[in-house]
Order: sequence, then C-alpha cells, then structure tokens
Amino acid sequence: MEELLKIINKNGLIVAFLVVGALALFSDRISKLLFRGRIPGSAIAIFLALALGYMGGVFTGGTKGLADIPVLNGLATLGGSMFRDFAIVATAAGASFLLIQRSGLLGFVSLLMGIVVFFVSGVLLALAWGYTDAVSLCTIGAGACTYIVGPITGGALGASSEVIALSIGTGVVKTIAVTIFTPMLAKKIGLDNPAAAMAYGGVMGTSSGVAAGLAATDPKLVPYGAVTATFYTGLGCLLCPSLFFLVLQLFF
Repeated sequence: MEELLKIINKNGLIVAFLVVGALALFSDRISKLLFRGRIPGSAIAIFLALALGYMGGVFTGGTKGLADIPVLNGLATLGGSMFRDFAIVATAAGASFLLIQRSGLLGFVSLLMGIVVFFVSGVLLALAWGYTDAVSLCTIGAGACTYIVGPITGGALGASSEVIALSIGTGVVKTIAVTIFTPMLAKKIGLDNPAAAMAYGGVMGTSSGVAAGLAATDPKLVPYGAVTATFYTGLGCLLCPSLFFLVLQLFF
C-alpha cells in the first residue's frame, strides 16, 4: 500500500485523468440507463463533480474540493487555468475557416446579442437578490455571461468574494441548463448545420455548455459552436469590466 501511494503521489495528474474518465463513464451510463439519453452524460458529470467537490471540501476542511485529498492532488492541476485554456483552444481546432468566414456577420451579431441579453439578465437577477452597487451588479451580470467572465470581472473591479462566488454559481447554472436543453431543442430551432451552431455558440456563450450540448446533438457541430463561444468569453472579459461597468455607474 505504501508503494502504491508513492506511485499515486508521483503521478497525480495521471490519477486525475483516471478519476475524471471514470466519472465521465459512470455519468454516461447513468444517462443511458436512467434517462434514456435525454439528459446528456456531461451534464450529469458536471453535477456529480460539483457534489464531490463540495463533499471533498467538507471532509478535508480545505478550499480546493477533492484536490485537498493527497491522493487526488492532481485534480488541482487538471482543473487549473492551463488545461482550461488548452481545452477551449483545442476544441475549436476542427473548424473550417471558410465556413467561419461565411458566417462572419451572423457570428458577430449573435455575439453582441448574447452578451448584452445575458448581462442584463444577470444584473436584473442581482437586483432581485438585493444588490444595488455597480460593482456587484456588474460582476453577477458578467457571471450570467459565463462563469469565467464573472470572476475575471469581479477581480478587476474589486468585488467581494461572496459576489464573485455568486457570479460563478450563476454561470455554472447556465452551463448546466445549456448542456441539458441543447439536444432537446436542437430540432425545433434548426440547430443542424455549422452556421446555426456558430450563431448558437455566439448567443449562449458558455464554451463548456455549448460544446457538451452540441456533442449530444451532433459531434460535427462542436468546433463551430466552440469558436463563437470562445470569442464570446474573450469579448465578455473586455466589455463587462469596462464599458458595461461604466454604463451601470451612470444608473447606480
């Protein structure tokens, strides 16, 4: 057992990949057996990962969830910003540049519309929660765009950790909702071609949710939705703590 623990400690990242792979496989089985594929396995995996992370934090008293358990410390690296950014870039690598060019204006309009609609929705939600200062409103509004834009905006504006946590939570709920409802509504909204996938990625914006939802719909559409969803994240990081914050300051 001591030798096994030494091997695990020296290969923490490999162990993390095995744990995530096992969770994904288990979630996929649950999706097929219990929900008949109506709820994608990726959505179940996200929910289970959040629950396990919470349990890990309670069990260890730490701040990194399961990564605070010594044998699972590789999860901190796997879940870090380096692998996140690599996954976002790699997902878009399969897209055809010619098809992207044809959808240029459509993608641009969908990006602007998606960011503005979700930001305003997040601000209204923050108002309903009782927040009235521009920093908190902007941070939670940015979180409604994506759970990446929220903390980046909050960090830039000096928001409290409580508000940043709420922005992340808002973004995670949006991601799970997009993951679950994308395959359910794909046929009704004509989500069956690259142009539609790009527009959808631009409107929804959450890279992980769009990628997971499109993967459950048609894996060939994933790169196209991921392209505009990635641009959405970058544009949100630029607009939310600058232009949108200045607009909010005029009213709050």
